Amino acid sequence: PSAPFDSSRLACSPCGAHQQQSAGGSSCVCEPGYRMVSSNGGFSVTCEKCPENMSGVTQDGWNCITCPKGLTSKGNCKCPNNEILVERTVDGILLNEALCMHCNGSEQSFSASDASGSRCVRCEKTFIQVSKSCDCSSPNILTGGLCFLAREGLPPKGVAAVRFAQLGITLTSEWFLKNLQSSAFACWLYSNLTACQALGNMCVMNMNSLSSSSADACGLFQYIFVSTARVGVTHSIPYWRHNLPWLYYGDQPGLASQVLEKNHFPTTFTFKGTDKDIKLKFIAASFDAAGNFLKWQNLEGGILQLCPDTQAKLNAAYVFGTTYQQSCKISVSKILLDFANPVFYDLFLEYNGGNGQQHLWAVPVLNLNLQYNEKFVNQDSNMNNWLLTRRFFLVDALSGKENDLGKPPRVIRIASKITISIRLVSHTQRGTIYPPLITVAYTDVLIQNPETQSVMVSFAVSYEMNQSEAQIQTDIALGVLGGLAVLWSLLKTAGWKRRTGSSIIDLQTVFRFLLFYAGDLANVFFIITVGTGIYWLVFFKAQQFVSVLLPLPSQEEDFVTYVACAFSLKALQFLHLLVSQVAIDIFFIDWERPKGKVLKAVEGEGVTKSAAAPVSIWRTYFIANEWNEIQTVRKINPLFQVLAVLFFLEVVGFSKLALMDASSSLTRSSESYVAPWSRILRFGVSAALWLAIAILQVIFFAVIYERFVEDKISQFVDLCCVSNISVFLLSHNCFGHYIHGRSVHGHADTNMEEMNMNLKREAENLCSQRGLLPNTDGQTFQISISRKMRLHYDWIHETLTRKRGPARLLDSSANTFEQSTRAYNAMNKFLSSFIDHVHKDMDYIVKDKLLLERILGMEFMEPIEKSIFYNDEGHSFSDVLYYGNETTLLIFDILFFSVVDLASQSFVLAAILTYLQQEIFRFIRNTLGQKNLASKTLVDQRFLI
Repeated sequence: PSAPFDSSRLACSPCGAHQQQSAGGSSCVCEPGYRMVSSNGGFSVTCEKCPENMSGVTQDGWNCITCPKGLTSKGNCKCPNNEILVERTVDGILLNEALCMHCNGSEQSFSASDASGSRCVRCEKTFIQVSKSCDCSSPNILTGGLCFLAREGLPPKGVAAVRFAQLGITLTSEWFLKNLQSSAFACWLYSNLTACQALGNMCVMNMNSLSSSSADACGLFQYIFVSTARVGVTHSIPYWRHNLPWLYYGDQPGLASQVLEKNHFPTTFTFKGTDKDIKLKFIAASFDAAGNFLKWQNLEGGILQLCPDTQAKLNAAYVFGTTYQQSCKISVSKILLDFANPVFYDLFLEYNGGNGQQHLWAVPVLNLNLQYNEKFVNQDSNMNNWLLTRRFFLVDALSGKENDLGKPPRVIRIASKITISIRLVSHTQRGTIYPPLITVAYTDVLIQNPETQSVMVSFAVSYEMNQSEAQIQTDIALGVLGGLAVLWSLLKTAGWKRRTGSSIIDLQTVFRFLLFYAGDLANVFFIITVGTGIYWLVFFKAQQFVSVLLPLPSQEEDFVTYVACAFSLKALQFLHLLVSQVAIDIFFIDWERPKGKVLKAVEGEGVTKSAAAPVSIWRTYFIANEWNEIQTVRKINPLFQVLAVLFFLEVVGFSKLALMDASSSLTRSSESYVAPWSRILRFGVSAALWLAIAILQVIFFAVIYERFVEDKISQFVDLCCVSNISVFLLSHNCFGHYIHGRSVHGHADTNMEEMNMNLKREAENLCSQRGLLPNTDGQTFQISISRKMRLHYDWIHETLTRKRGPARLLDSSANTFEQSTRAYNAMNKFLSSFIDHVHKDMDYIVKDKLLLERILGMEFMEPIEKSIFYNDEGHSFSDVLYYGNETTLLIFDILFFSVVDLASQSFVLAAILTYLQQEIFRFIRNTLGQKNLASKTLVDQRFLI
């Protein structure tokens, strides 16, 4: 025999002789046929066997008694139906033999034994009404403890089956078996309010599913609903029949859209002013499974939120404009403990009427598990196919019980996802909304091990508006700007073709067009996404009367796609820019001429000869190092940019503006509910900060720092002039830039005294100006060279890079060095003579660019016979440096930061990775640019520090 639990020892202890474990499991009782002699509770029990002639035991267990009509399994006396057991006289004297007394069911008494069989009570009123007795004999119908007169028009015999579609299981519910038919009959025959509510609850437990051929709970409810059309309706609502619960809105096609969109909710909402943080006053009428009304309940108490939380955070769900999300895992054992009996809710939204009275607006329910003719119609995206309902529950642990209501259920059904949707009326300026909708999705759980099983549940309140107009405007903007991007890319391609000196449209041209278009289309996506993000940030957070609501997470997918496209295309443009900059042709023209002659020994002849004094190469090395240093100089400080953005987002609190609530405060209480992030607002806030801080940096560097502290680009031009070195660079085949660095003093390789004297003379205007043309200051030019000039340059350059001639002629490093030196001198001589107009067949002219040429970034004239030098006052040679491409770099940084943030929801991680990629690409640009510089200018890479 099993041992009961001893609570004093916290262990199981065996019972004594002729004893067994009690039903509660924490004490001992006598076995059948034995009476108690003494009992002090728990394990202190003494039992004695009853004599043969008095083998029964009284109900209290203390005495033996004769049982003329037999014994129960527990050893007590039993009596037939409709008889009660009598063991004592009226004054309490114990009888030697138990009596079975028949209850008088005649018209004067109408009595029958109660459920325990211990006393006679008045029989159920339906028995008296139908048979004028306490019997319900044929042809009358006995069901659920009630008696009904067999007659035409009765609801059909109900099917006590509950369908758990997710598990593919259909159970015969003990609750339905006992109550379905009786509730249907009592509701139809007697308009019994409790029976009608109970029948409606059983329909709700069956997921409100309807089928034309089924006689289940919902089929019986519909039968009664149709049959009682003459009874009238409640509160002038055609779907709310008198005496019946309101379960459906009707199954007419398109009815759902009329219910949800035809009428506006008769009040308005605001974010600011006296009605700030206005709350949605949801109230629910609650019923138990038997159909009894329980009470009115305010949802602010967390009635529908299964996940535990603080009261303040639970109540935040109903603050208008605050998107609320809550989810957690709950143990099945806890659900069975807390929700043993289902509670059913009819939800309303309370509002103030024009006369100052409180009114209730019924909130429709969209049950995603509802089946209509075997179809899940409420999972259809088309609202017109929906079948709206009214009543719902959180947990049903009753309908899944088989055979015995006292045993645990085989299956339970849980409202695993509840969403209250608030939709704003289109084009409203006063915060008008459509009727709210509560969407419920249920999960069927097959009970196996409740202690280890768990269910994920969620509760959400979402705010939405029709985004179709915004999407159309975005598509129009994308189409228009995308078309302009195509035209702009074609102009760039035409300009590139002119600059490469080619007029043939080949595969390379198409590829280059696609690269240009990628960059321009990235700018289009960037403009649209930044504009969209800032629009929602400003108009949602700053509005007083509600006129716009944020897109839902599912509606943000197109926006995220646009950001991803912008980043991908901008990354392609950035890599193209990087490759182009590390492959430019560049040469430093040294204008310095030898001073005097020196004696030089002739190797192998033993004699000395006079030769021109060599020109120092250190000035060229110096200029090369300075050029190397300014390759990655930017118009902003990247590290300060990242730190400043992160500071304003995380420390100042601008990140709080990205929360999906109506508050524009930069701080939040630790105890208050924190709404989920909006990806659009996160992008809008971060992009706006990036742009604002970058613009401030550019203004600071341009107006203050570069004017009063250091301007590395202008200083490089000055340094070229002081060093007597010009820079000739080609970014395209026939286009590039020229920095005229020829010293106005003739020499730069001089001592400190003479150098200071020269600078003083220049400051006092005692010498000519630095410009390429006489009496001008223009030192920087855009150059468009002729084809002939380019061919001659390439011929010398091939020798310069030691690629001319077969390898067997270049096996000696000494010969290679001498050949490269001669090529360097040849290139220096050629370019300096070209600048001095020595080559009449390769001459050039200097002119100003037309305004349209400057705007379009291309040249209309083709340099056929003469090259063209265009005056440039803006140091456009920075186009081959980071400095001249700040817009591209800045947009790439913003998009990189945003993509990482959208993926990780972490501004800190995005800032760290953005700075790392900046440093990595800067290192790559410096390294490859340095190698290209050494290769193209013959400056030994060891001298580039």
